[in-house]
Amino acid sequence: MPQDKAVTASVTTPEPPAATVGVEQAEAALVEHYPRLVRIAYLVLPPSLGRNRRVLTAHALVQRSLPRGRTAADMSGIPAPRRTDGSARDLGYAYVRGRVLRQALDAGRPLRRLARPRRAQLPPLLPHVWGLRLFPRSGGADELALDQRLSGLSCAARAAFVLRALEKLPDPEVWRVLDAAGARDVDTALAAAAGLRTVGTADAGELLESSEFDPCSLQARPTDLMRRRHHARTAVAAAAALAVSGALFGLPGGGWGPDGAAAPSSSRHPALEAALDPAKVRRVAPTAWERSTRTDFSVWPARGPLAGDRELLRRALTVWTRPGTAVRVTATPSTPPGPPMGPPQLLYAGRVDRARVVLFHDGLRVVRYAEPAPDGRGAGRSGRTADGKAVALDFARADGADATVSGALVLGRSDGNVRYLTAPWVRETSVRDLLDPAGAARPLRRDAHGVTEPLESPAMARDCASWDTLEVHADGTERLLTDLGELIPARLTSGPPSSPEDVSAAADRAAWARTACLLPTVRSHGVRSVNSWEYARQPLPESNGTALWLCTRAETWRGTGDRVLAQFQAPAERKTAPGAVAARAEDTPACGVREPRVLAGVLWKSRGGRWYVLAAGSERVASLEVSGGVEGRAKGRLLAVRSKEGAEAALYGRDGEGGRVDALR
Repeated sequence: MPQDKAVTASVTTPEPPAATVGVEQAEAALVEHYPRLVRIAYLVLPPSLGRNRRVLTAHALVQRSLPRGRTAADMSGIPAPRRTDGSARDLGYAYVRGRVLRQALDAGRPLRRLARPRRAQLPPLLPHVWGLRLFPRSGGADELALDQRLSGLSCAARAAFVLRALEKLPDPEVWRVLDAAGARDVDTALAAAAGLRTVGTADAGELLESSEFDPCSLQARPTDLMRRRHHARTAVAAAAALAVSGALFGLPGGGWGPDGAAAPSSSRHPALEAALDPAKVRRVAPTAWERSTRTDFSVWPARGPLAGDRELLRRALTVWTRPGTAVRVTATPSTPPGPPMGPPQLLYAGRVDRARVVLFHDGLRVVRYAEPAPDGRGAGRSGRTADGKAVALDFARADGADATVSGALVLGRSDGNVRYLTAPWVRETSVRDLLDPAGAARPLRRDAHGVTEPLESPAMARDCASWDTLEVHADGTERLLTDLGELIPARLTSGPPSSPEDVSAAADRAAWARTACLLPTVRSHGVRSVNSWEYARQPLPESNGTALWLCTRAETWRGTGDRVLAQFQAPAERKTAPGAVAARAEDTPACGVREPRVLAGVLWKSRGGRWYVLAAGSERVASLEVSGGVEGRAKGRLLAVRSKEGAEAALYGRDGEGGRVDALR
């Protein structure tokens, strides 16, 4: 039966008589099913909250799901679980689950101006953890792929998937539960959830039982200790300044007013006035980069057919200075979205697909302004066209750029494609698919202003069937840049952290073919470059071939928040099969210039059906040892110990001087 007919039939089915649930019954159900309810909340909550806040919010939502007061709760609007004969069972669990779903759906709705936020949309007061970050234990490659696909669904679609795959409810019952929880467009949510049945060869429903999605089985890591120390010092200094200010205000005499020595609010700062004047926008000469000692965005010339359109530039500068409520503003992490500090540098102004785009650079940031191009309707005063398209203002941090990362900027994305504006020193551009390591690069044409033809954007793709990168040719080098959803594409490299090189060798391209599909884990994270480094090769037991161990490190423009993945790439039938994620960490110097050492382990099953604990360290590791569920040690940096399915063990190593080397986590 088609899905829409099944949904319609469920709406017309007579409802059972209303029932009530006592507080004691709901509390008993909450305590008994607490881990399952927290797992449901964690899966439905938006991934944009981050894993630490999702964990705490999931626990908070479940703990706030009891009926208010001591009276019984009305179940007339909440469908109870049903047997095949239609009789209700476990009304307490159904009530608490409905409350959890309603709050999780509320948490996924955007905050609106002048509207009172719902409690679920705010950070939880309790439970609260100081000085630690909590997150579930890492799963395998299939769990990581499922997490990425779930992040692309709406909250309602994730809820539909969880009810169908984890709770094993039929579609009519899923429809009833979501409708009672206040979900919007339930039919669309069901249709989206129906498309998520398998991840690779694994059943998506079975993966939901993994520890990757269990917010009750947690790992703890410290927060940024240096930042905490800095904040503590800042707080002490602020308290001292406040005490001094209070003493000064208590002195006799007129003193300053509440605004101190600031000018009246009606006055305008000269620098701000200059920043709003399109005639004062800085324009670099077309050949300035040839004579300059710098090779970055500061020597890009002003280009584009609309670079002389003062009205367009005036609108762009004004929106940048004070964006209205109809302007969609985005910024990479730790990038201030404030007004320009003076007249910015113009990089480009022109039409890109269905929009007019202006690119600025102010020394710290690259700023992109986009408005709908005139098509008979134009943009009204509200900043929107008749068909609902909005003005966009995007910020990306660009301080410390050099020739290796300033070869291109994203001009626009539409219809799953992306267009780049290339640097003036780029001689040629081409497209290279990371998932086709043996394939040749495809030529990519540019216009006279350096704007490329559209190419497929991996940042907008829903799957990983291909991964097109921009290959720029300049000064005898070929650099790969990839779109990760931000203004500045990330540079891809291979090699040891001390001397990474551009991806050009056949072995490097083969390794990246099995790494590319892991790049969505660092999407929209302010990534500057991603280096993938083969740090060990390990002969597998039972003559099962040779496995590669790689460490992939994504470094950010802001200098913090770097993400590291340790990969285990066993021989596979498909040359592009993603490697298994053995470990991952954030805000760690491991696998980088400051600490090039890395150690990771994995539980592996041979073709003969026997299980092993495998581990490998980088060159400075002299011995390895596992303890706990599996015992074993080995001299050198490779280890293979017989184990059993599901075994857990602690792994560590020693360097040549006897110092301890901990596994990446």
